[in-house]
Amino acid sequence: MAEPLTFWFDLANVNARSHKELPMPRSSGKRGQITKERVTRTALELFVEKGVRETTIRDIARAASVAEGTLYRHYESKDQLAEQLFSENYEVMAARLEEIFRRHATFEEGLKAAVRFFCAAFDEDWVLFSYLLLSQHRYLRQRDEALPSPVKVLRMAALSAMRNGVIPLRDAELLAAMLMGLVLQSAIAKIYGRIAKPLGDYADELSAACWRIAAQPT
Repeated sequence: MAEPLTFWFDLANVNARSHKELPMPRSSGKRGQITKERVTRTALELFVEKGVRETTIRDIARAASVAEGTLYRHYESKDQLAEQLFSENYEVMAARLEEIFRRHATFEEGLKAAVRFFCAAFDEDWVLFSYLLLSQHRYLRQRDEALPSPVKVLRMAALSAMRNGVIPLRDAELLAAMLMGLVLQSAIAKIYGRIAKPLGDYADELSAACWRIAAQPT
């Protein structure tokens, strides 16, 4: 399995129980774990720099200073590694968002905390965040709808807020798309250099804008 994005655990301030509940990659020893983490990180950087299609197993092995056979002991193919990198980290993001909404008393507080989390996650590791953003169209089409996703977490939180009369009734799917789009398009603008400052500098502005969209009467 690919190495999930562990720093998101700290950013979301989750408890030890939540750590244990999330699947972690198995390893035969500390040395093997270190090698696997180096391979995973190297692959991630190459996928962002060159694209998955243009990156080869040989490229990854050479950049990670390991034999090609080492990679095949962990992954059947480059495509399996790329898909696992996306799926596992995508699910970690969903788990973190679910925890954020659960820890906050109101939808407004949870939504604003979720936006701050996204911004902090991007600034902490823009390479991984870039991979998730730029690869989503490749992998979401084949992803089982029953599996966890950040969009599903946001949609369910919004539905709960609507049922409780916190925000106006509307299409929850559309609202989730609008809120996600506001933040993620800002992140894409940052990836392409159209935003100079760290995304975290805009967290308050983005979170306030998201709340205005959610609370706006239909």
